Amino acid sequence: MAGPRGGRPARRSARAGSGSGGGCCWALPTGLLCAYGFFCSVRPSEPFLTRYLLGPHKNLSETQVFNEIYPVWTYSYLALLFPVFLATDYLRYKPVVLLQGLSLIITWFMLLYAQGLRAVQFLEFFYGIGTATDIAYYSYIYSIVDINLYQKVTSYCRSATLVGYTVGSVSGQVLVSVAGWSLFSLNVISLTSISIAFGTAWFLPMPQKSLFFHHVSSQQLSWEMKVMDCKNGSAVQDHPNVQRAPGWEDETKVPLNGECHSVEKQEQKVDIVKVLKDLWRDFLQCYSSQTMLCWSVWWALSTCGYFQVINYAQGLWELVLPSHSTEIYNGAVEAASTLLGAVAVFVVGHIKTSWAMWGEVALALFSFLIAAAVYVMDTVHNIWVCYASYVVFRIIYMLLITIATFQIATNLSVERYALVFGVNTFIALVLQTLLTLIVVDTSGLGLDIFTQFMIYASYFAAISLVFLVSGIYSIMRAYRRQEQMQRRPPESQ
Repeated sequence: MAGPRGGRPARRSARAGSGSGGGCCWALPTGLLCAYGFFCSVRPSEPFLTRYLLGPHKNLSETQVFNEIYPVWTYSYLALLFPVFLATDYLRYKPVVLLQGLSLIITWFMLLYAQGLRAVQFLEFFYGIGTATDIAYYSYIYSIVDINLYQKVTSYCRSATLVGYTVGSVSGQVLVSVAGWSLFSLNVISLTSISIAFGTAWFLPMPQKSLFFHHVSSQQLSWEMKVMDCKNGSAVQDHPNVQRAPGWEDETKVPLNGECHSVEKQEQKVDIVKVLKDLWRDFLQCYSSQTMLCWSVWWALSTCGYFQVINYAQGLWELVLPSHSTEIYNGAVEAASTLLGAVAVFVVGHIKTSWAMWGEVALALFSFLIAAAVYVMDTVHNIWVCYASYVVFRIIYMLLITIATFQIATNLSVERYALVFGVNTFIALVLQTLLTLIVVDTSGLGLDIFTQFMIYASYFAAISLVFLVSGIYSIMRAYRRQEQMQRRPPESQ
């Protein structure tokens, strides 16, 4: 699958990575991937999706949209996540990135021209493919660049999608409110932007290795264990301040700058059963840590509720203030919540506190604020209050998920972080599927939007209560242990 055109850039990058011209080894693939992420996220029609489906273009009822169409995305995402996770690594990322672009093109093409309930449900299935394959976008770059550039390129790739989403939301709001464009035209712009992203993805170099299935042998690994300084070509050791768990030192050094022909010689035969066994062993080791388990549980529980709220927020706004009777500002609200959330994430990165002791209590308090925001959004039937509560909801979630990501990523190799991220997301989707099946789907209770949001507020309140009790217990135990340590010297004397 990696033809001559896809293989050569990777070889040039490999050579440059250990030489003085190392700047170009990561700039080209990172720039292409960021361009893909940007254009893929510029979808000015997305904040107005519910209005579009309920409007004259599709002429669907509220029950069809909320209880029969939107749940299909949840089911599709869950069903595809695990096979896509394995296929992404086995196919070495680029084919799955292309699959994501193609599935989103099909989604927006059908959004323009498909008619009827079944067709739109089929559309949601393709959107589920596009969402499940998002993992390829965020993991592709790790197979191309050196390990000492991981943090830099990760920030670039995430910033590209953030800026793209903001540009899409703002442009959509301006085109609807100021220029008076139709929602059909916004979908045309979204399709055009996604098509540009799809074209850009073809120029991405094909990775020669991946985290699980296509890795180098232990002999090659030991030969490349030192990270090369891209500026002067000299070997340097890991920074002494970097903390890692005992026994995990070797896994954190992923060789990414070897010659392609050497990798091809040393690459071991792919054994799927062995890879799955290794994943299971890593899974047990990762979740044996109480701290890891605590933050992962919150991640899975809160992400489940977050997905439900953002999926049906437009439906709530539509019922509070029907869009056919007045101007709506969904795009502006999405852009504002994204930007303010990014500011909160930046600020929390500079806060120094003992998350090991106070983390659970912080999760409890902020989860309670999330519950309050969802409750206000549901009970105060004022569109501006709903908008403000939604912004608060997203800011707090983005802040907490950043803290959780940092706590989980500490002491983990890239492979194990990818595994934990996938498992946590999978558990969140299982919970979301159960919640959707019981609360939303017509085969279950099929509740109205307002009742749904009351349940989501109660859900976050329950999360808050659980972590408050657990946090208080952990703090009391820590202080009791500290008192015992202080009493020991006098007794021993």
